Amino acid sequence: MAAHKLVIAGFGGQGVMLIGQMIAYAGMLEGKEVTWMPSYGPEMRGGTANCSVIVSDKKISSPVITEATAVVAMNLPSLTKFESVVKPGGQLFVNTSLIKEKPERDDVEIYNIDANEIAVGLQNDKVSNMVILGAIVNKTGIVKLESIEKVMEKLFTGKKATLLPLNKKALTAWKA
Repeated sequence: MAAHKLVIAGFGGQGVMLIGQMIAYAGMLEGKEVTWMPSYGPEMRGGTANCSVIVSDKKISSPVITEATAVVAMNLPSLTKFESVVKPGGQLFVNTSLIKEKPERDDVEIYNIDANEIAVGLQNDKVSNMVILGAIVNKTGIVKLESIEKVMEKLFTGKKATLLPLNKKALTAWKA
């Protein structure tokens, strides 16, 4: 596999860092080379946040992504800022619950995901990031869904363990 280079962006509090961390952890479980690099806006909650994740079979020389194989935009400012970073033929995941504008690119695969509505349909609006995560795994093949579920079991402990079934359900809630 060539390296998967993923940029995930949205408002602070949307869980974009968690998506990136979970993909990186899953890649490590699969014995792959990984990097995860967070970038926060001026405020943690409500400001913009993004992270870069690279998953590869080969050594990774730099965590910096200048051309992504996929970009995830959880809000309009993220789409505006990162749409141009996707390489031609790459993938663009758009949270259409919060982004009503159409992407300008016609040389990439675009996946429109109404993540917030799907999450509300699952009775918990906080799992929109898991809906997007499932779509990323499904469409990019960056890691296996089973690896993401193993990561969930390690991360969601204590009180959060009660949310495991819901989060696992959210992973497969979006149908392309």
